[in-house]
Amino acid sequence: MMLVVGALFGGVSMFVSKFLAPRRPTRTKLEPYECGIVADKEPPERFPVRFYMVAMLFILFDIEIVFMYPWAVAYGRLGVFGFVEMAVFLLILLGAYAYIWREGVLDWAPRRALLVGSRSASEPDAAHEAEKAA
Repeated sequence: MMLVVGALFGGVSMFVSKFLAPRRPTRTKLEPYECGIVADKEPPERFPVRFYMVAMLFILFDIEIVFMYPWAVAYGRLGVFGFVEMAVFLLILLGAYAYIWREGVLDWAPRRALLVGSRSASEPDAAHEAEKAA
């Protein structure tokens, strides 16, 4: 019942504000507004996608601490089961960390060569070098 009343109140409020709100568009109101700063120049360069990946990883690994704190507080009462449970949790996180390390998500330097198989494309092929020498 409360959900219906809340949804109805929200819908009616939006409907009424749409029809009763004053509409006086001016040039100033139609200009883009960003945090009180007047937009008088081109926007800065975009952040690289790697920045957002590292930010998301930080949040995920930070949430790990949220799960570890209650475990640490109640560790004495949990016994061996609690220890094994947290060990499995940490092993999963360690696996995730190894994966992101291997994929190069944490590398900030740009990659110099495309990877071909297990070696870099910039490394000379031994067979190709033998052909050049002959």
